[in-house]
Amino acid sequence: MKFLPENIYHVYNQGNNQQNVFIKDFHFLYFLQLYKEYVTPHCETLAWCLMHNHFHFMLYADNRCLEVKQQGGLLLDPVTNGFRKLLSTYAHEFNIKNNRSGALFRPKTKVICLNEEAELNSCFLSAQDYYLNTFNYIHCNAVEAGIVTNAADWKWSSFRSYNGLRSGSICNIKLAKQICGLT
Repeated sequence: MKFLPENIYHVYNQGNNQQNVFIKDFHFLYFLQLYKEYVTPHCETLAWCLMHNHFHFMLYADNRCLEVKQQGGLLLDPVTNGFRKLLSTYAHEFNIKNNRSGALFRPKTKVICLNEEAELNSCFLSAQDYYLNTFNYIHCNAVEAGIVTNAADWKWSSFRSYNGLRSGSICNIKLAKQICGLT
């Protein structure tokens, strides 16, 4: 992963062998708590969704991602390092509490720079439409999986924050509305 300022990213990962990584409510809550601690100080969150066996985040990177630090033999931007800490801390605690060992998540977290993808697909969609499609895709994950029939019924996404069904949010709602062209 490498995050650069003024870019929008879709970050996602899945449980190793598609196993569930969030089983009970406290798993979802703990993951979000760690996300807030390790990732949100370094970028803006536009949308998120946690499913039982995977997660999605839509992020906006700004100049805070330029504060590169050495981690062992690697130079990591703070967003990459935040996700590294998030996943390793969560997996460590999950393994202890569930009497298991080994990898919990797939080894490589996927990161798509939506600015680059929007540019590649510019003959089909405007950049704003491309961002909006990703935003909606993330929020409709539970509906597409058949877990709920309405995105508002899935409490583990930012959809409720955008519809006034949840107070407080880790999302920069104003920025997301501007980027995605929402009113």
